[in-house]
Amino acid sequence: MAIDNIEKINEAPERESMEFDVLIVGGGPAGLSAAIRLKQLAAEKGAELSVCLIDKGAEIGAHILSGAVIDPRALDELLPDWQQKISSPLTSVNRDQFLWLKENKASRLPLALLPACLKNKGNLIGSLGQICAALATEAEALGVDVFAGFAATQLLFDEAGKVIGVTTGDMGLDRAGNPTAMYQAGMNLVAKMTFFAEGCRGQLGKQLISHFDLAANSGKQTYGLGIKEIWQIPKEQHQAGLVIHSVGWPLDNQTYGGGFAYHYGEDLVAVGLVVGLNYENPYLSPFEEFQRLKTHPEFSAFLSGGQRISYGARTMVAGGIAALPELSFPGGALIGDDAGFLNAARVKGTHCAVKSGSLAADALFSCLHDETIDYQQFKRVFRQLFEESWLYQELHQTRNFKPYMKKGLIVGSMLFGAEQLLLKGKSPWTLKLKQADNESTKQAKNFQPIIYPRPDGKLTFDRPSSVFLSNTNHEEEQPCHLKLADVVIPIQINLAKYAAPETRYCPAGVYEIVGNNQEEKLQINAQNCLHCKACDIKDPLQNITWTAPQGGEGPIYQGM
Repeated sequence: MAIDNIEKINEAPERESMEFDVLIVGGGPAGLSAAIRLKQLAAEKGAELSVCLIDKGAEIGAHILSGAVIDPRALDELLPDWQQKISSPLTSVNRDQFLWLKENKASRLPLALLPACLKNKGNLIGSLGQICAALATEAEALGVDVFAGFAATQLLFDEAGKVIGVTTGDMGLDRAGNPTAMYQAGMNLVAKMTFFAEGCRGQLGKQLISHFDLAANSGKQTYGLGIKEIWQIPKEQHQAGLVIHSVGWPLDNQTYGGGFAYHYGEDLVAVGLVVGLNYENPYLSPFEEFQRLKTHPEFSAFLSGGQRISYGARTMVAGGIAALPELSFPGGALIGDDAGFLNAARVKGTHCAVKSGSLAADALFSCLHDETIDYQQFKRVFRQLFEESWLYQELHQTRNFKPYMKKGLIVGSMLFGAEQLLLKGKSPWTLKLKQADNESTKQAKNFQPIIYPRPDGKLTFDRPSSVFLSNTNHEEEQPCHLKLADVVIPIQINLAKYAAPETRYCPAGVYEIVGNNQEEKLQINAQNCLHCKACDIKDPLQNITWTAPQGGEGPIYQGM
């Protein structure tokens, strides 16, 4: 992958600069936990350590979307009183249901037959966005400089090739990239160590993995697209603490994915569908499949008569420990989803992100020597701490989940279940995926178009009304942040051979084919973008690259 936005500090255009000991890019659970842990360690040792955290969202939590059933273990270790700091109390899980769906029927799988990783006793249901907002307040109280609304768009290197920070995006450019009367140049943020915690498929994390060849010894990474709504339902249909997971319908046996519904608060339900982006059929639409899921009797029974109040989507990294890249490089490290710390078998990543950020902070603090950092020592210590942690043990136990599920729902479930129940995850083999998600897409000639039912406006909805609930906003007069490497490919390849899959895998209606047969073209409605990055992952020829728009733009999720 060519990288055209790397700057050496002495070659960069004149910009204002700020210097810190540690810079953290991303205000999700990984970045915030790293910041808090660094300041805790500094306070314990009586040391001075300047820490800056930036996030592209308008506020901390604005771009955060998770299921969210949360394993509290890592947060309990970091901040024992964290639950007292959030604005809305969390709901304890008191009941699990695991459903195997057919179109109008469901089989409930006995919990005794489920591996431990699929059970949720002791976990909590709530809003990860609210948790991140509380963590940001805690970080600021400890002395972290937290800046929301700043998108990191360029990597900074010194003459030796070491990462020394990032540049934030310019504001006030017109569509052609020319400065307007509102122009404001981005800043150089320089640090001795930079932690990249941008979340799944981070713009700069992706470049770093390529630039330093961090995934040379790893299996192919794979992803899922999660689409979620929050509903307020009649209280008589609400069962606080109930966690439902489903497999099967509306997806076929060869398409990885599953539904979820989490009852929490007094009358709220988080309902959604995760679809593995390694699906083959270019006619498949994850958004429409989610709408179909809600019509199943097991879901419509509690949604009917309710009101949809929020909508959002994001991709999730799912390759597991075998797909993890090298975690560190000269001047920095990848943490959280930027690296791939998520347990796909459990459909949980928050605890992994928090622990990875805390471990990176512990490793860094042990490698500070008289104002300098021994990067080789940091690399060894970070890896050692990770491999000695419960996080490594957990991810190693479920490491073969995605390779097994590549064999189909029935065979994959049997293989994974046997490995977990009989071998407790201690099989003597580790499987690696060999195919990227975009390479899984087959040509449209191999499939029949899928005719999805029209939305009824009660249980099922269209994309425009859904995007409206995400509070997404982008200034239209700015360069398009969705970059095409070749403007010919969308029509001559994607449309001609794959029936324009970008018009279906995008959950926000960003991509449209417009015009007649003689003059068809791809129209990009960038203002609708939810920053899910499905296009960056699933485009068959990797022709689309997601980049950050102006800081502060995108969704402003409420309660996600």
